Amino acid sequence: MSRHPQRRGCLPVDGVLLLDKPAGLTSNAALQVAKRMLSACKAGHTGSLDPIATGVLPLTFGEATKISQFLLNADKRYWARLKLGVSTRTYDSEGEITQQRPVRTSLREVEAALAHFRGEIDQVPPMYSAIKRGGRALYELAREGIEVEREPRRVTIHELQLLKLDGDELELEMSCSKGTYVRTLAHELGEMLGCGAHVTALRRLSVGNLSIDRAVTLDELEALSGPGERAARLLPPEQALEFLPPIDLTRLASHYLRQGQPVSVSHRFPPGTWVRLHEEGGAFLGMGEVQEDGLVAPRRLFNPPARAAGEAPG
Repeated sequence: MSRHPQRRGCLPVDGVLLLDKPAGLTSNAALQVAKRMLSACKAGHTGSLDPIATGVLPLTFGEATKISQFLLNADKRYWARLKLGVSTRTYDSEGEITQQRPVRTSLREVEAALAHFRGEIDQVPPMYSAIKRGGRALYELAREGIEVEREPRRVTIHELQLLKLDGDELELEMSCSKGTYVRTLAHELGEMLGCGAHVTALRRLSVGNLSIDRAVTLDELEALSGPGERAARLLPPEQALEFLPPIDLTRLASHYLRQGQPVSVSHRFPPGTWVRLHEEGGAFLGMGEVQEDGLVAPRRLFNPPARAAGEAPG
């Protein structure tokens, strides 16, 4: 017997909802609202956005929960507004003010400081984060007044652009690797400028190939008439993985792949590369990983499409 039976009255919804998360909600709270609107049996999100943040939050339902880790690992793009001259405990506007300093900085000084954050950098995660230590989230320890040492993490800032500097406020747009904390960048930038800074607004513009212009708000979702019409707004899982290289397999190779066997492919990718797998005819199979011998091993496969009775695999 399954230890996780389906919730009574729920629907087997499959796909990715590209949500434009509102400010003031945690990512999990937004997920639960969307899950209820869709009457979905199984759902997950792909990495937390801070409560003050808005923007792209991919939610996965049913079979699509298998791709959550891939979206978590994808590059992200953000717009952020920072207030100079004020430091806070959480590095954003939700935290207690810890220090205030005069702002005497020029556009040239800001641009020079930003140059230090482009490319690969080491970032110390903030105490107010969901990273676990001894089974507890760091933010839980921080709320108890406990601060623990955090190891720096290597992240990559692909792009970092100053959009606006107006007195003690500046706006940035950036593209970065997984695990990057915009709040930490804001705090460190403020310290480099000698005046302190914190994030007052944050909007995620994209996750991988999924951009904000394709996202739906909770209000828009609620305005649709019932779970069926809402489920029509879901993206097929393969559309959320377009940043992975695609590989087309013959039906015979697809058959062996579904038996758990690595298969030979015509493309050549470095070992460790994750790929998107399609059967000839376009059916999405799931994700695989290139092995040292060049074969592609199955890693996250989706339920196979139905075949006609008596139809052979190859």
